[in-house]
Amino acid sequence: MDGQTLLLRVADATVVAAGLRRLHLVSADGARLPPAAPGAHITLTLPAGHNSYTLVSAEPDAGYELIVRRTPQSRGGSRHIHDVLAPGDVIPATVPHNLFALHSQARKHLLIGGGIGVTPMLAFIAHLRGARIPFELHQLAGPAETGVFEALLDARPGERVHVHAADGVFDFAALLAPQPLGTHLYTCGPAGMMNAVEAAAAGLGWPASHVHREDFGASGGEPFTLRLAKSGIEIAVAANQTMLAAIEAAGIAAQSLCRGGACGVCMVPVLDGTPEHRDHYLSPAERASFVMPCVSRSKTATLVLDI
Repeated sequence: MDGQTLLLRVADATVVAAGLRRLHLVSADGARLPPAAPGAHITLTLPAGHNSYTLVSAEPDAGYELIVRRTPQSRGGSRHIHDVLAPGDVIPATVPHNLFALHSQARKHLLIGGGIGVTPMLAFIAHLRGARIPFELHQLAGPAETGVFEALLDARPGERVHVHAADGVFDFAALLAPQPLGTHLYTCGPAGMMNAVEAAAAGLGWPASHVHREDFGASGGEPFTLRLAKSGIEIAVAANQTMLAAIEAAGIAAQSLCRGGACGVCMVPVLDGTPEHRDHYLSPAERASFVMPCVSRSKTATLVLDI
């Protein structure tokens, strides 16, 4: 393996529940894997492209664990993991990157997950339990899956770990209002849920620095056309596809690393059109001239890049 690429072997693959599969990945050559703090993710190179998944656990000697949901709108990643991937298969992957780390100075950690957004929460609570750090967790789930998430979270006596059937509007403001000063909020799940959590926090005056979300750039949005000036081609970017994925699917080599809008490796100049920035890297001045295609989209029907 090189400094940025790992070769991982599937040691085990089990069904957690309908539509959820757990993977245990180990080093293909027996080397010790890089450590990863809670909240980190890796990007797997699969036949359908590159897909990022949060690590449920990461032990350099024992390996990494993921839980992947089968998604109906999958472009092949989750389908391949559920239907094709088997113990013994080897997968190229990036080293772990962390865009969703726990804040070391937080007085308390408030965790809000939705659906498969439980994956970083599982890593968080394992760490917080071991370190005896105060936390509170609320997981929203479809009524048919509350038992699944209760089993995954495995609440201990005295813990404030709650699974809610998401069959109505959840009052995030009521949950956030009584939290003590110094609490840090972490949310992962459907974009609508995370937007509602952020809106409730903003309405109550929470500092933006105390509110954290993970969504790998929320790739969904209106389809648009990408024009690559140097390559002389036009690419249709689908509603559930990132620019980077569309560029790679067209056979154009593109630099990338974290695929979460944090490292700056994929940054490219914009020649025409207006990007919809979703990255964590570019400064306000840079956003006038550059875009991160791994996570961002376009506000205009056509976006022209200097590629």
